[in-house]
Amino acid sequence: MNNKVILKAMDLDGFLTEEDSADLARLDEMFKNTMKFFEPVDKEKIIDGFDKMGHEMHLICKKHPKIKVYSFETEQQAQAEASRVISKLRDVRTDHQEFMYYSQRAYEMLFRMAYINQKTDKKGHIIVKTPVNFPVQNYAVHKIPNIDHKIHNTVMCVMLRGALLPSMIISKEIEEYSQDSYLTPFALFKISRNDTKNESNMEYILDLDKSFFDLEQLNGKDLIFADPMNATGGSLVTVVKYLQEQGVKPASIAFFNTISTLKGSIRVTRALPNLTCYTLWLDPVMNEKAYIMPGLGDAGDRLNGTDTKEHARNIIQLLADYGHNISSLYRSQMFEIERTVLG
Repeated sequence: MNNKVILKAMDLDGFLTEEDSADLARLDEMFKNTMKFFEPVDKEKIIDGFDKMGHEMHLICKKHPKIKVYSFETEQQAQAEASRVISKLRDVRTDHQEFMYYSQRAYEMLFRMAYINQKTDKKGHIIVKTPVNFPVQNYAVHKIPNIDHKIHNTVMCVMLRGALLPSMIISKEIEEYSQDSYLTPFALFKISRNDTKNESNMEYILDLDKSFFDLEQLNGKDLIFADPMNATGGSLVTVVKYLQEQGVKPASIAFFNTISTLKGSIRVTRALPNLTCYTLWLDPVMNEKAYIMPGLGDAGDRLNGTDTKEHARNIIQLLADYGHNISSLYRSQMFEIERTVLG
């Protein structure tokens, strides 16, 4: 018998206030009005509709300080970079390799937003040995922000499958910015949605038999979750609520998304008071199947390719499929994940 934990959509909606529901309903109506101009395409009215929704979401997010949206938090030049990255990720013409490249850029940007503050961070130094050895061996000194106090208590919590590569990217950034090359521990959770259900009656299923984690390693830690898409927030809430029921008390929780819905962001910050949601882009609504709109499709499949029912890959096979370039770039993270899975 499988050892599974199930959370239902009705449990999630209990975290929303009446004001939250009113805000979300207003935004849903704005999106429906804008969709009227999709076929045939009326560019001016679509632009106007999205501008108004963006302004409305900005106003709503001011009421939710734990929701950090890159395009709302950064200067105009950085906002333009975020728009370009998101537009490439959304584009139906963006192939697998490009999607991986722009995903890496997205998570590097999110990491900087969450952890780097040039005004307040103390300076650290990196001394590197260069290939130049004549007339003597050469070295170089580079100043970087010293953020060890922000990252040395972190554990990467991976909600398989689409979250695997984003989690490795964040872990790599932590390693690179750490003064002593701190390598995050990994905890792996096999969590999925029941896609035969609609958003209103969705079930989130945590398969403990196919998850790999150490409860003692998680207690008192700063937990980091990196998932390309946050539609409903149900997967994250399922995992964290289970951990809390087992006695785990996280010091903090950070949730990194390429794209999040407003509803999903509000839900997770309401359900988990010590959580901060960092998202590169905020989309206005979901459809009845809980797909983000306008969204970018299935981010997991676009990152990892699709499995067949007859040949579903396990995590080691998935790591192998990333190929030599990814394996070399994230070799420390690969070794740590293999150690976690294989014991």
